[in-house]
Amino acid sequence: MSKTCPFFGICGGCKYDFTAPDYYAQKVSELRNISTTGDAIFIAPGLRRRADFAFAPGAFGFFERASKNIVSVRNCPNLVPEINNILPSVASMPWCGAGACLITACDNGIDIAITSNLSYFTPEFRDAVIKLPVIRVSWNEKIIKQTAVPIVNFSGHAVEYPSGAFLQPSVRGADALRELVVSRCAGAVRVADLFCGLGNFTFALNADGFDIVGTGMKRDLFKKPLTVGMLNNYDCVVMDPPRAGAMAQCHELVHSNVSRIIYVSCNPQTFMRDMEILTRGGYKNTELIPVDQFAGSHHWELFGVFVRD
Repeated sequence: MSKTCPFFGICGGCKYDFTAPDYYAQKVSELRNISTTGDAIFIAPGLRRRADFAFAPGAFGFFERASKNIVSVRNCPNLVPEINNILPSVASMPWCGAGACLITACDNGIDIAITSNLSYFTPEFRDAVIKLPVIRVSWNEKIIKQTAVPIVNFSGHAVEYPSGAFLQPSVRGADALRELVVSRCAGAVRVADLFCGLGNFTFALNADGFDIVGTGMKRDLFKKPLTVGMLNNYDCVVMDPPRAGAMAQCHELVHSNVSRIIYVSCNPQTFMRDMEILTRGGYKNTELIPVDQFAGSHHWELFGVFVRD
């Protein structure tokens, strides 16, 4: 990128200017209290395939920093072209009420999931939605328009994308994490993919997937983590939990015979908490690699490997 984002310092989406020559150094400063074992992996800006916008009557865009004021955004240099191409049309729709608009670039088109404080939308809004060049639009989970089932691919497996479901923010970031996970699982005979989501790792590992949603076995791992008896069927466990982490599951793991744990986290704080549980329980952290999945923000993804001493 050759120039500063025109919204930097106003829009609350980015803490750091990802166009600045010292961006890498600024972002790495967020890791000053974390002892990593490898160089950070940076995902280039301009590849974000999903973005959560805010709307109110006559306003559409991102929240202003430290404010509920909405900054009008019609083109974000951190997003993929497919989203930027439709932003002017989406922003100009006759928005009613207030809420969030999650736009996701799936492999076969754009999905829009709207969450509003109103249970209804106007006929004018419905007519505007019908004209959008997107494959699905929902309002509080009610489908307004659908011309195709949104699809995402993982390791050659096409998976239906549920409206609002979690995806890694960029295809390249998802690929980078998958490559790390698959390489560190090498030699494992049977793998459990916990918090597997839609299967970013599951298919590539031929693993048993467990999650509340997605293509794996339905199980709420916060309320019902895999038991020691279940875990002992696996020699490797992969975990990619939400920001709340995997504390309950870690307490079970330390009593199991699992020899290797691959832990992917989007929240360094809960990762460090869970790492303490694992290391006190007999695991050794052999790798800790940061991944800049969220260009411009203060957030880091962490990739960790734990093995028995």
